Amino acid sequence: MPRYLQLLLLVSFHTFIKEGVDVAVYETHHGGEYDATNVISRPVATGVTTIGLDHVDQLGPTIENIAWHKSGIFKTGVPAFSSFQESQVIPILKNRAEERNTTLEFVELNPHLPTELPILQPYVQRRNCSLALALVQSFLTQRAPTKIDILSPESIRKGVEQFYWPGRFQIIVQGKQQWFLDGAHNQLSGTVAGHWFADAAADMRRYSRYFKPLVNR
Repeated sequence: MPRYLQLLLLVSFHTFIKEGVDVAVYETHHGGEYDATNVISRPVATGVTTIGLDHVDQLGPTIENIAWHKSGIFKTGVPAFSSFQESQVIPILKNRAEERNTTLEFVELNPHLPTELPILQPYVQRRNCSLALALVQSFLTQRAPTKIDILSPESIRKGVEQFYWPGRFQIIVQGKQQWFLDGAHNQLSGTVAGHWFADAAADMRRYSRYFKPLVNR
């Protein structure tokens, strides 16, 4: 019998194939090299977000060890992308890309991201969104039925404006109560969430138009 996460992966394969899904985005459970999701041998593209000290018991003890595991998703001939990384992580990713005989691009902030949207106020959100856009562009370049040279600034704005992820830098107002929700689970993400909370709490008016009402059941 597969373990829980492996079972979820198998169920997702079955469901996506049965439903005729055209595009699926998979995130590793943790790690990469020995992760169950790494059974996908020929993805369209791979991406690595900023690496921090996470799952140290399984992947550590150092950030270099973690970077080695994370970059295990790189595949031969499949373009790889990475967000900004600490200086000690960069050579690990470059070496792994060379071992896998693939290209690796470190993604800069996308200049077309709207700057006023609260969901993009945390710097990590702009960084992750830029990586996601690079992956989307790679997909379109390889698989779009018609030639699409670049995502338009209008398409980027519309996509970001429609983005909604409950529990991720989310603000809920219920009467006089204000809830600031985020799923930070390590030191790096906890620091980011703390800065976001301090900024949002100090300037609620700027965020007010984006509040999600809490529905009483």
